[in-house]
Amino acid sequence: MLNWDDPTAASATPAPKAEPVAPVPATLPEEAAVTNEDFAAAAATSPAPANTTAVNTGLEQIEMGADRIRVDDKRMINCHSDLNQLVPFKYDWAWQKYLDACANHWMPQEVNMTADIALWKDPNGLTDDERLMIKRNLGFFSTADSLVANNLVLAVYKHITNPECRQYLLRQAFEEAIHTHAYQYVIESLGLDEGEIFNMYREVPAVAKKAEWALPFTQHLADPNFQTGTPENDQKLLRELIAFYVVFEGIFFYVGFTQILSMGRRNKMVGAAEQFQYILRDESMHMNFGIDVINQIKHENPHLWTSEFKQEMIDLIKDAVELEIQYARDTMPRGILGMNAGMFEEYLQYIANRRCSQVGLPEQYLGAKNPFPWMSEVLDLKKEKNFFETRVTEYQTGGALSWD
Repeated sequence: MLNWDDPTAASATPAPKAEPVAPVPATLPEEAAVTNEDFAAAAATSPAPANTTAVNTGLEQIEMGADRIRVDDKRMINCHSDLNQLVPFKYDWAWQKYLDACANHWMPQEVNMTADIALWKDPNGLTDDERLMIKRNLGFFSTADSLVANNLVLAVYKHITNPECRQYLLRQAFEEAIHTHAYQYVIESLGLDEGEIFNMYREVPAVAKKAEWALPFTQHLADPNFQTGTPENDQKLLRELIAFYVVFEGIFFYVGFTQILSMGRRNKMVGAAEQFQYILRDESMHMNFGIDVINQIKHENPHLWTSEFKQEMIDLIKDAVELEIQYARDTMPRGILGMNAGMFEEYLQYIANRRCSQVGLPEQYLGAKNPFPWMSEVLDLKKEKNFFETRVTEYQTGGALSWD
């Protein structure tokens, strides 16, 4: 059985190769840990990339007769080789994640919402607390994935200077659009007030605070005058990747996912829960990709991972946990579905420990356990469903199906 918040078998980082181009695992083994002295030595001996004053976007003048790109020419950031040449691959794991994502394509309209509509219209079908929880989560998610997509397209893509990683980022941006489409499909199906739901991130404090937290972390990268190539700016990029992949997608999404999926377990709002299950699968892949990118940047630029920067990232994660705990209290003030805000506090601490470990930071909440072990079963990709009733979670497009 797959653990819901670990890299899945299909998206796990492959074993290192003999050449120094293999991906950095999400969690480095203890004996491979790099000390601050190592970082300082690497910073002193590593040559700065050539031409750090120019941003390589892939739209530069074509240099006829130039040497062919070699694997060693490629870098995650500050690469000045031709970004339009996809092969040879340096980061095979990025290309594999792109293929896995394409194989798991889905569309919101494929999910039957009939039972959800009947339940929502039944005055006795759901409690007021259940309705509040559903609306608050739709209010957050309906704009959160747009925020992530804008960050990818307008900020991150420009500064990740590797074509196979950019290929995955393009797929991720499309999936974020699918997720926003899915929330709109649920809102429209249930006949909710679209103005109320889509404006919650401006009008409801519990929803607004998370969006407000994330927005400053995209402003530097979206500035047309911002360029990587200096330690200060490279740290800004690394900081903002951690904020979006580790925190926003890796922590801020999971209270809502758990709440909606818990309803599906009780045979309530099964259509919405199924869509959230597909979205959770996609977001897990996004997060794992982002963590691999973060660790690869650290590996190639160890001078960025200073003690001060690590402490700043720890503080950033801990602040985010407190914000998400408050979101759990606001969306579930009295406790429903066998869950309460106190359980979510430990749950978020458990998740934060996992996120810290995945990027090489020490766990901050010793002894925190997962109070919702059923989440592992929800994302068990091997579970079987009646194909003519619904799709299995790991359903793949026709060209990728195996009939063995």
